[in-house]
This record gives sequence, structure tokens and C-alpha cells, in this order.
Amino acid sequence: MHSLWLSLVAASLLAQDLAVVEKKGHALGFYRASTGQRLAAVPLKTHPHELIFSPDGRFAFVTENGMLWMTDKGQGGNTIAIVDLNSRQLSARLDLGNNYRPHGMDLNPHNHQLVVTVEGPSGLLLIDTQQRKVLRRYDTQGQAPHMVTLNPSGDTAYVSNSGSGTLAAVHLPTGQIRLIPAGQNPQGSVFTPDAQRLYLTVMESDLILGIHPTSGKIEQRIPTSPGPARLAIVDGGKTILYNLRKGVAWADIATGKEITRLELPGRPLSMTLSRDGKTAYLSLQDEDQIAIVDIAARKITRYLKTPPGAGPDPVLEIPSLQPPR
Repeated sequence: MHSLWLSLVAASLLAQDLAVVEKKGHALGFYRASTGQRLAAVPLKTHPHELIFSPDGRFAFVTENGMLWMTDKGQGGNTIAIVDLNSRQLSARLDLGNNYRPHGMDLNPHNHQLVVTVEGPSGLLLIDTQQRKVLRRYDTQGQAPHMVTLNPSGDTAYVSNSGSGTLAAVHLPTGQIRLIPAGQNPQGSVFTPDAQRLYLTVMESDLILGIHPTSGKIEQRIPTSPGPARLAIVDGGKTILYNLRKGVAWADIATGKEITRLELPGRPLSMTLSRDGKTAYLSLQDEDQIAIVDIAARKITRYLKTPPGAGPDPVLEIPSLQPPR
């Protein structure tokens, strides 16, 4: 049994698989990273949007938003799909009740609680993923809450109110809210490795803000090419990597300047990193492609094709197999 397990682990390391939210195709697709082969797919409800894994790597949580674009009118969906990553089948659905159009998520690995933004009506939900129920709803005091990032301790969620130009710092135990003016259409955010600064993209302002997470003071402004949306800290904390309206770029944190930009053949709606932090995946929804970028070399290595009409959005590398008990 032990030798079989070692063989399975070796195979999994050699054959990295990807989970891809197929927003237009209403599915979670599974792909072999090295070949681009589509291995399997789990059908989902209309227009799933974001994806996150449970801390133990057993499940994927996918928001079933119900609308293609956040600007579309309509009630949308009110569920989060829970997919078993080993069997690659739907395990359950989490019903959000009267909270519609779930979108961005972050998960606290310390207590397995999930925070999820909802657009109808605007708010933030705190969810127990083990009991699979909503614990609390928060008013983010803004319109169209989109993406959310937890601080390292997990007690504060930073929510981009994309429709009203603010970042809401939500203290989860007390429900206290602090609003930070951000600009036109704030989007993704990320903490520096030392957690002393939070960087936030402001899409329509062509800007990345460096914010002190405790005081809310804006400490840095980094001008960018048009349309920054998702971002990550790379190069040992020295550089910000982010997607653009039609490309991907790097900015030097020390100088506050964009230093490299690559054009893409379409608009990348998402950007995620490999588990080792060396590769970026950028999904071109309308082109049904995923651009694979070597972060250190700052070049596009290849494109992975999805089926016509799949409309890929976020991509995550699937965690290694869990050892048998």
C-alpha cells in the first residue's frame, strides 16, 4: 500500500492538473497542465465565477453567480458548488438563502470559515464550510462588492466595493466597518509577505494603491497601463504582477513604476499563480484560451486551449493527493 501511495504521489507531481472555472460553459473543468488535455468536467449552475480550495485540498468551492458580467441586470444565483477534487464530482451545494450573485471568496485556514461577497443585495457573508451554513451577513456600506481578501489573522476582510469606489475593512468579530476611498472600480487586493501593506488595483483609475491595513492610509500610488484587476506579490516581495485590459505587467515596489508589460491576444479576466509561485495563469474568456507566463523570465511560454464557448476564468493548480488514512 505504501509503495502504491508513493507511486501515486510521484505521478501527481509529474502530471500537474488544473481546475478551471468555465464561466460561459457553466462547468468546472480539469486539465493536464503539460498537455492541455481536458480530463473531466463537473457541470455547474449558470455562470460560475470564482474558485477556492479547502485547506486540506479535498474540495473546491465555486461561486455560482448566475450572471456573466457584474453589470448585468437580474437576480442571479444563490449557491456555492462544493466539488470533490478526488472524485471530480459535485459533492454538495451551499444555499445562501436570500443572498444572491456570490462572487469573490477568501478562506481562513485557521477555522475553515469562508468569506464571500454577494451583489444582491450588496454584502459580505461569513460561512462555516464544515457545517456548510451561513453564520453572518455584513453590510459593506457600498455597491457591488466584488473581491475580498482576509488579513493573515483572519479577523478582518478587505472588500472592494467596485460600484462605489471604496475598500471596506470589515472586522468580522464585531462587524465594525471602516471605508477607505479608493477610486473608480477597485478590484483585487493582496498583502505583502510581512502583512504591513495591502495593495489594491483600481481598474478605471489605472492605479495600484499601497494601503496601510490598520490605519487605512494610502502610502503609495503606482500608475499602471489601462485596466489593472488581479494582482500578486512576486520576486521575493519586490515586485507586483497584475493583469491588464489586454495584457500582463510587472511593477517595481521600491520605485513605484511599471517596468515590464506583455500584450495578450485578448482581455484576461483573471490571474492566478502556480503553487510554487513561478508561473502565472491568465484566462482569456472570449478567446477560450489560458496564457501561461514564466514570471521570472517575464515571457509567455504557451497557451492552453479550452473548448469553444467554455469562457475560462480563474485557474488553480490542484493540490497534491492527500495520504490515505
